[in-house]
Amino acid sequence: MNTTKTYKEIEIQIDSIRLKGNLRLADNSKGIILFSHGSGSSRLSTRNNYVADLLVEQGFSSLLFDLLTEREDLVYETRFNIELLTERLLKVTQWMLKYDETKHLPMGYFGASTGAASALSAASLMGKNIKAIVSRGGRPDLAMKFLKKIKTPTLLLVGGNDGIVIELNKKAQSEISGICELQIIEGATHLFGEPGKLEMVANQSGAWFEKYLK
Repeated sequence: MNTTKTYKEIEIQIDSIRLKGNLRLADNSKGIILFSHGSGSSRLSTRNNYVADLLVEQGFSSLLFDLLTEREDLVYETRFNIELLTERLLKVTQWMLKYDETKHLPMGYFGASTGAASALSAASLMGKNIKAIVSRGGRPDLAMKFLKKIKTPTLLLVGGNDGIVIELNKKAQSEISGICELQIIEGATHLFGEPGKLEMVANQSGAWFEKYLK
């Protein structure tokens, strides 16, 4: 599909700080996907940008943004503060629900690594505002206390060579009360850096959002 898109760099005011974001808007967009990245990553993540580029070709707009300021990101412990990351994601979600160019669009979350924990936690609190969730190589176990509250259809994508993360995702799947599928991408490691594996992530994510982002 050849989809016309608009690319914008934006800043989102959250309390006393401003978070930088990259917004891709697909013409006749089917929905907007908010990316919650893993520790030490940012809106500039090459992997998440690759997935976002493929999703926009499938008709899905997206927002990649920094959950932390540059100063906050220098503190190692802050990168793993799931409560803080969840709070930031919630506030950005609420901002997007009021933003003229996205407020009419159904919304989904894409969480990578530890970012999946904040996406799942936020979804449990946002309820029907979030229509679908995809976790890539995620650590949903870090959101264990929220999982039983999640009704949003959730796709857990894990690399077949990701060892203990597979088991952590299986445990999380058993806790999620709503629709939840675990798909193992054979031959992939945690970062899905092997040839063609990240494309598979994007295609399976797009299919999931196509099905549930209504």
